[in-house]
Amino acid sequence: MRNIKMIIQYDGTRYKGWQKQTEDINTVQGKLESILGNMTGEEIQLVGCGRTDTGVHAINYTANFHTNSTMNTDDMHKYLNDKLPDDIAVKSIKNASERFHARYNILSKTYMYRINNSGIKNVFDRKYIHSIDEKLNIEKMRECAAVLVGTHDFQSFTTLKSKTKSTVRTINFINIEDNDGIIEIDVNGNGFLWNMVRIILGTLIEAGKEKLNPEDVKNILEAKKRAEAGPMVPAKALFLKDVEY
Repeated sequence: MRNIKMIIQYDGTRYKGWQKQTEDINTVQGKLESILGNMTGEEIQLVGCGRTDTGVHAINYTANFHTNSTMNTDDMHKYLNDKLPDDIAVKSIKNASERFHARYNILSKTYMYRINNSGIKNVFDRKYIHSIDEKLNIEKMRECAAVLVGTHDFQSFTTLKSKTKSTVRTINFINIEDNDGIIEIDVNGNGFLWNMVRIILGTLIEAGKEKLNPEDVKNILEAKKRAEAGPMVPAKALFLKDVEY
């Protein structure tokens, strides 16, 4: 049996996230598995590198599946992109080692968030960027982001309700770049809790509005209470940018 690795790009606007749910729920995994099943004549179980929320996009999403199909990967690539809707594309597909697992082998993931802080409305970008009119203090955001880098208990930064699952994660870096009012924030970590990235970003935006300082962010971490952190940012401006193995 072959193990096939794919890099996928998708616009999450009309999907209820990555993960397949019931048959009548529109998800990226569900759409791909249906087409892969038609291609191979098998029931395909696609392993993804993680969940993405409703409305979140992916630039480089990694997945793998096992198949007995003898179709070569070039033909698979063409078949999938011919059959997939315009908002999902397979960027690459290749044979992988039997031991490769899209979720368990991850070293880190990078999410990117885009903010229009220029004061100028862009009608073409509006579905993929979060507009904030109030001028953000980028340096204050960077100072507060530095508090979150490292290994911490991120219980304050998730909507996860489980009392048994660990909420300890490691953030490797948070980079914040401002290009003439278009702010891009990259968050890289070894894994993320449910809604963790969106809550971190909402908290950093509060810092940018000068409502929080680094000491406040430290206190939020220590509180281990969701109510202490900032609001969740809209999903439409969040992209899974890279997955490292």
